[in-house]
Amino acid sequence: MIRRVVFDTTTVLSALLFENGRLAWLRGHWRQAGCVPLLSRGTAAELTRVLAYPKFKLSAEDRLELLGDYLPYCEVVEPWESCAQICRDAQDQPFLDLAHCGRAEVLVSGNHDLLALTGLTAFAIESPEFYRSRVVTS
Repeated sequence: MIRRVVFDTTTVLSALLFENGRLAWLRGHWRQAGCVPLLSRGTAAELTRVLAYPKFKLSAEDRLELLGDYLPYCEVVEPWESCAQICRDAQDQPFLDLAHCGRAEVLVSGNHDLLALTGLTAFAIESPEFYRSRVVTS
């Protein structure tokens, strides 16, 4: 069974922007069907918005190319209800709602507000490092 995974924006950005970075392995992971990343219109809009930040100095073409390395591997799910757990940072709630409605196995994030909810949801919430240690050995 292929893992259904929600990656938060920072995790996806790190995988896409830093080809030799600590999360670059994720690109191969979703390309080789090691998982199915879940995405909603809201989380896709957030990713697109953040890629356009001036600090990344990415042209429109660069942004499209990066999105082309992620979006084709994603399954789009539109959350129809909120997760029972509420994140203290409202900007992170869409990731919980997506994981809940998309029946994700895991939400992968380095965000402390999300990681604080570990064990309180039907899906796991793991740091990228813990997720890697678990899926590379399984």
